[in-house]
Amino acid sequence: MLESNPCFNSPCPIQFVLDLLGNKWSILILRELFRGDRRTHELLAALPGISTKTLTQRLRQLEAQGLVERRIYAEIPPRVEYSLTRKGHELKPVMVALHEVGSQWLEQEPCVCPLNPVEPQEFVPNLMSATATQN
Repeated sequence: MLESNPCFNSPCPIQFVLDLLGNKWSILILRELFRGDRRTHELLAALPGISTKTLTQRLRQLEAQGLVERRIYAEIPPRVEYSLTRKGHELKPVMVALHEVGSQWLEQEPCVCPLNPVEPQEFVPNLMSATATQN
């Protein structure tokens, strides 16, 4: 019976994603890139404790996996920016779910995070301008 289960004969999709993101810094780098394009010094400032060498290694790994794009600008001094690719953006629902579970388990108010879902604002028509145009 177990031999016929395709999950035992092929790679597990969950394990595949965890292997891609399998370290602390990769997750945190991705979290910061959900805020928008970042330069190396901005990532270093946002991630206390990470060394320049480790940051560079993780960014290169994420780039090789197709999650992060590196853009080099031909300026003096050279400028490099990192951003999420379309594939990187596909991780947002997973990251939001991790954030929500982590917040619940820590029993704390949600922190300021680029992954916090934004509540849609209710549309309230401006009745004053509508009545002014009718007069």
